[in-house]
Amino acid sequence: MSSHGVQRHYRKMSSHGVQRWALTTCLIYLLLSSSCTATAGKVPAIIVFGDSTVDAGNNNYIPTIARGNFPPYGRDFDGGVPTGRFSNGRLVTDFLSEALGLGSSVPAYLDGSYTIDQLATGVNFASGGTGMDALTAKVASVITLSQQLEYFNEYKERLKLAKGDAVADEIISEALYVFSIGTNDFMVNYFFMPLRAAEYTPEEYISYLVGLAEAAVRDVHELGARKIMFGGIPPFGCVPAMRTMNHDAPGECNEEYNRVALMYNAEIRAAMGRLGGEFGGGARVVYADVYDVPYDIIANPSAYGFEEVAQGCCGTGAIETSVLCGMDAAFTCQDADKYVFFDSVHSSQRTYKILADDLIRNSLQVFM
Repeated sequence: MSSHGVQRHYRKMSSHGVQRWALTTCLIYLLLSSSCTATAGKVPAIIVFGDSTVDAGNNNYIPTIARGNFPPYGRDFDGGVPTGRFSNGRLVTDFLSEALGLGSSVPAYLDGSYTIDQLATGVNFASGGTGMDALTAKVASVITLSQQLEYFNEYKERLKLAKGDAVADEIISEALYVFSIGTNDFMVNYFFMPLRAAEYTPEEYISYLVGLAEAAVRDVHELGARKIMFGGIPPFGCVPAMRTMNHDAPGECNEEYNRVALMYNAEIRAAMGRLGGEFGGGARVVYADVYDVPYDIIANPSAYGFEEVAQGCCGTGAIETSVLCGMDAAFTCQDADKYVFFDSVHSSQRTYKILADDLIRNSLQVFM
């Protein structure tokens, strides 16, 4: 077509035609853009409550021995820095944050080096050694779950001052809230301290804990949370420390503990289902299964590329955790990726990544 022909063609196009062409082009661009960033903006932040499975370093700033801010912890974290995470690298919640298009790690709230602007896309209130039961937190002098919720309320007010009420309210209502807590209530408290075992049967204690979990979820919902993922507990009878202390079958999983974990998980799953139905108003409460994948890894380690399942990478791998792990740092394994556990209680980064991938497929999709 000649230049005169092109000019005649465009002169013939009505203004309505030009508008339609522009609108169509714009829509195609928007569709292509949204397909590339399907999850962008849906979850603006991740907010974490829990114990050492998700503690990003809050315990560094309180007077407790339950810390992981020294080598060999963190040796595979960015820069090889021991942040206070009880592993050689990142945790499940760090991988979830990355999957949501947020940061590659979720910062600890008590770490004063982070500004409120940096915490606006992710904040971690977890404390290693804590539980739903306040007595569990007292054992290691760590942050109770109720105090974590108080910190969250403080965080909300700081967020409003920094961002304004409208933006802060949107972040709070659209954020993903993750709870990873409960194992210490059994592993540190019920089975090793006399008070709760004298007061409750295992079934009664489970009911007590589930009531506390429901109360915590109600509290965070009242404070504005609408997307809540509450994790069960893993097969803690198979962690190296519990194998070591298994008097009936030394070195083997304590199946009694695993049965208790399964009973607890069934009750927590049912409770979260009830709360999800009760809240309404667009709120979602999802149970996150953290039992099946770890149990399968432990039963079939070679299928996942692991070589050692009964001992941790740190020290002898039989009993060391926290300060004991630091004392035996010289004896730490060379390649933590071959180990299911990094110390005698906590998983390696690679195990956490496998679990996170499963949660992304089966639990996180609800919020994406």
